[in-house]
Amino acid sequence: MLNLISLVLLFPLIGTAINGLIGKKLRKETVGYIACGAIGMSFFVAILVFFGLLQLPPESRVFEKQLFNWIESGSFKAAAGLQVDPLSSLMILIITGVGFLIHIYSIGYMHHDKGYHRYFCYLNLFTFSMLLLVLGNNFLLMFIGWEAVGLCSYLLIGFWFEKKSASDAAKKAFIVNRVGDFGFALGIMLIFITFDTIDFTGVFHAASQGNIAVGSFTVTIITLLLFMGATGKSAQIPLYTWLPDAMEGPTPVSALIHAATMVTAGVYMIARCNVLFMLSPFTMTVVACIGAATALFAASIGLVQNDIKRVLAYSTVSQLGYMFLACGVGAFTAGVFHLMTHAFFKALLFLGSGSVIHALSGEQDMRKMGGLKKHIPITYRTFLVGTVAIAGIPPFAGFFSKDEILLEAFVRGNFIYWAVGALAALFTAFYMFRLLIMTFHGKSRVDHHAMEHLHESPKNMTVPLKILAVLALLGGFLGIPGASAINGFLSPVFGEHGHVETHGAEACGSHAACLPYLMMVISTGIAIAGIYLAYLMYIKSPELPKKLAERFSLIYKLLLNKYYIDEIYDALFVNPIKKISLLLWKRVDAQLIDGTVNGVAGFVRGFGSVLRLSQTGYVRNYAFYIVAGCIFIIVFVVFGK
Repeated sequence: MLNLISLVLLFPLIGTAINGLIGKKLRKETVGYIACGAIGMSFFVAILVFFGLLQLPPESRVFEKQLFNWIESGSFKAAAGLQVDPLSSLMILIITGVGFLIHIYSIGYMHHDKGYHRYFCYLNLFTFSMLLLVLGNNFLLMFIGWEAVGLCSYLLIGFWFEKKSASDAAKKAFIVNRVGDFGFALGIMLIFITFDTIDFTGVFHAASQGNIAVGSFTVTIITLLLFMGATGKSAQIPLYTWLPDAMEGPTPVSALIHAATMVTAGVYMIARCNVLFMLSPFTMTVVACIGAATALFAASIGLVQNDIKRVLAYSTVSQLGYMFLACGVGAFTAGVFHLMTHAFFKALLFLGSGSVIHALSGEQDMRKMGGLKKHIPITYRTFLVGTVAIAGIPPFAGFFSKDEILLEAFVRGNFIYWAVGALAALFTAFYMFRLLIMTFHGKSRVDHHAMEHLHESPKNMTVPLKILAVLALLGGFLGIPGASAINGFLSPVFGEHGHVETHGAEACGSHAACLPYLMMVISTGIAIAGIYLAYLMYIKSPELPKKLAERFSLIYKLLLNKYYIDEIYDALFVNPIKKISLLLWKRVDAQLIDGTVNGVAGFVRGFGSVLRLSQTGYVRNYAFYIVAGCIFIIVFVVFGK
């Protein structure tokens, strides 16, 4: 079964080729069947590969398949090969499984779009790129997938390129990611210089054998450069600004980018390189601090946003911060576990928001919603499941994964990490239930024109919602403390990392056995407090938010304008670079380069204009030139001596 792994990549590539080349000539139904069928078959093969891996002993659950020799130049060698282990097998299940549901949902959501075949071509290519990223057995293949995902995000975010806001958002995502990717590329180069290979097996084996000293300057620089790439792709401070603007793409694209694929790439990369990162305590501290800061920073912005998709976007940035916080304290299993549960409930929430937008004929402002519960009941019930899951209420999936991260942050890190994560959890519960109440409860604020067309989404949109709701409800049971299936499954990749109880006992003494359960109670209490605040402000006392906004107007405006980070970046980086580029264009390109080329052309043209005077077309003139030339030669020969 493991030999089938290349088919996981092949099917989406075939779907991309068919819809890209002849999709315009096919019926929309056929285009949808091809795209969904390609991802569905990849998901089926991913399941077979997963169970094939389970049949092996835990210590032998690493399978590599060399496809062909790719690059060989001097000592540099890079083969095109695939690697299957517990981490990559879990990732391809998430990518193809959640991606398959998003593809099905897209059939209904994008049915009337004129770029239907182009959309599914991009969506299949996006999935292929992410699969290549997680299945490649060396850093170069990972980088190819990394860059391809960035290209596809540009195409999908700017899918409605007629809208200036969409094309601007696509360019912003592409450019901001290039900043991080520059660091990632440098990190790969330094890895080759240090280890003389870019294969994961060779690099991690050499690192684990003590060839690199713990805390050495080289490994610190390597890991910081890799983390620079992760901050771009996974939208962490300071390179997070592209992700909220990515909402300009179609809603299923937002679900795919924010839930199962692109933004998880940075978390996956750090988890894959856990051996290198564990050798640099400084980098681990940086990762944890950036993750904690991002989790709280983005959650605070989400408190006051009014665009339903933008709230979810900042929620994604915040949840990714949790994952980096887990990785930064060495709890890689907890980070990957939250990556999985987040894929379930965040895909559900984005697709649910898409169902709301679909029902309201494109409206995204929550201030123009309200009272939708009775009109779109399936969307409401599934959205409620996703909201409860992300808030961290047991027994929903988000409770188990978020609670484990908070526990790990307290045990492996320090109280500050836990306090920041707990405050972000309070904010999360508040703004998510604020979103739920403003959208589905209370008095209707829907425009009467939108109300006339208000309807529940078709089955090809609601069925994926129901499936994701089940996963958001039950997915967390894979990580029950004391009987965690995911800890045992991922242990061959992370070793001792991720087992909460053991580390809790080492840190907390005889009362350690109670610590996980105490943390559960505290986490649940924090979530309930956030939910109650939302209930108090938006149901019991709906006039309260306006009063608080007026009383704390400076803080409210600061949060509403996202701390003015975009404006600061424009002033510090964007506008100066534009001015420098304009200056280089006018002075260097237009005057120096173009001036030199035009000057040479002008000289040749002027010289030719003089020469053409001699070309009269009269034989007598040419005879005169010949005679004059002969006389000149005779005079030169005679008198030259």
